[in-house]
Amino acid sequence: MQESRAADQEVLNQQLAAELGELIEAELLEMVQTLQDTEPASLFGATEFKIRGLALQIAKKAYQQRLDQKKTATKAPPSRAPTASAPPATT
Repeated sequence: MQESRAADQEVLNQQLAAELGELIEAELLEMVQTLQDTEPASLFGATEFKIRGLALQIAKKAYQQRLDQKKTATKAPPSRAPTASAPPATT
């Protein structure tokens, strides 16, 4: 049973990794192009911050993918209490 669950989880992990790879393809390509186009002497500074920004975008997409899996909305049955037709009179 444990092995079956682990195998199912591994299949799911592989599917999610493939999906995430598609989601972050543009950021990875931009990261590689930026690094290839930059002279070694200027890899730090502005280039470093650009790479960090791209890495944060990748992390954001990974977190969003994980949050999209989570089911947070629950459907509760409607309340049986009657709806008030008018506000109560003041005293």
